[in-house]
Amino acid sequence: MRRVLAAVLLAVSLAGCASLPFTRGATLLAAADRLAREGDWPGAVAAYDQYLAQYPNAWAAPRALESRDTLAAMLAARAEVTRLRQEVARLRDELARREVDLARLRSDLERLKQIDLRLERTR
Repeated sequence: MRRVLAAVLLAVSLAGCASLPFTRGATLLAAADRLAREGDWPGAVAAYDQYLAQYPNAWAAPRALESRDTLAAMLAARAEVTRLRQEVARLRDELARREVDLARLRSDLERLKQIDLRLERTR
């Protein structure tokens, strides 16, 4: 009976020790998931990176990798959208300046036509 009790106690204590990394990893993964849900994508990417660095062979590593890659792609796309919006604003400003220049040139051309017509009449 003592041997059975000792074996059970040993099994329970070893199972508890074995589950400590799992719970730390699960906590880290849950924190990364929470950051992603809350919209802190850079923080979530960093948390997923930390999880993958500490637990590269864990059962949830493929999901963490996919989540990290998806968020990183979204961050890159968001940065690209911001860059393109700035480029569009710059191009709109340049277009407005060129439209002003074009209007000025048309006005100058019209004045030159009027001068040319006056000169034609005097000849």
